[in-house]
Amino acid sequence: MTLSESNNEFKLTSPPEDCIQSVKFGLNSSQFLLAASWDTTVRLYDISVNKLKTQYKHNSPVLDCAFQDSNHAWSGGLDQQVKIFDFVSGKETIAGTHNGAIRCVEYAPEINVVITGGWDACIKLWDPRAPAPSGSFAQPEKIYTMNICGETLVVGTAGRRVLVWDLRNMSYVQQRRESSLKYQTRYIKCFPNKQGYVLSSIEGRVSVEYFDPAPEVQKKKYAFKCHRNKDTGTGIENIYPVNAISFHKVYNTFATGGSDGYVNIWDGFNKKRLCQFHKYPTSISSLAFSPDNNYLAIASSFLFETNQSQDIPEDSIIIRRVTDHETKPK
Repeated sequence: MTLSESNNEFKLTSPPEDCIQSVKFGLNSSQFLLAASWDTTVRLYDISVNKLKTQYKHNSPVLDCAFQDSNHAWSGGLDQQVKIFDFVSGKETIAGTHNGAIRCVEYAPEINVVITGGWDACIKLWDPRAPAPSGSFAQPEKIYTMNICGETLVVGTAGRRVLVWDLRNMSYVQQRRESSLKYQTRYIKCFPNKQGYVLSSIEGRVSVEYFDPAPEVQKKKYAFKCHRNKDTGTGIENIYPVNAISFHKVYNTFATGGSDGYVNIWDGFNKKRLCQFHKYPTSISSLAFSPDNNYLAIASSFLFETNQSQDIPEDSIIIRRVTDHETKPK
């Protein structure tokens, strides 16, 4: 089924003009979507009317962004600046900097803190009421991915390390782990029920992990292969990075997006795939379920993982209306 024929999804107009690194909905609104991209912009879309509402710029590619509330976005990227944008006044503030590219930006609503993680192997916490870093915390390696689960922060770094922090007490690491996947960590996302997280790698695998160190709980963890396909002619298996994960907040099921251009929906507790959407134009670089779970934002961007130089599909953000049939455990 092509996009134009499909009545359950549409492309956003005025998409970013270079690789889309991150798409995120607000905490409570399923109407507005943020997109950070290599074209140096952060864009705010109103998906209800398919319109680019506003955008602001960094000095170089933007690698992540997050809503603090309905009026403020935070973002960071290769210019090493943590930027706040006020959508009402149009005013930009530079809250501070990292000593390397800023890879991750997250907002923790439970404790009203913004967290940034960078390639300088450093996590910084920011108080939005007085935009200044309220703490800086060294990590063992470059930060590739992180996610917040209530008051818990899970950080994935180079060297396949995973660190679990308590945002209320950053004086020590709660847990130090090694990824159970053999290859480089690409993405981490926490379960909405706060019991654990899902981690993906560049080698077409996903692991389902639990926080509770009790042996009977740890016995439940497992890993599975995905985003692979066999070439019928040669019998060679092509393996793709799993770049993005997003959870359905009610069913605890999750979507994965890979460089094979596919989005799969999984039931992690019952260890099965619920469905696979049609193939998108190129790699899936980011995914986000809306807070009401009615929509899945899908960023399709060529990630330069192959030597293809001609006919590179244009970057696009697709909004798909998802159904219970696709997302509810069977």
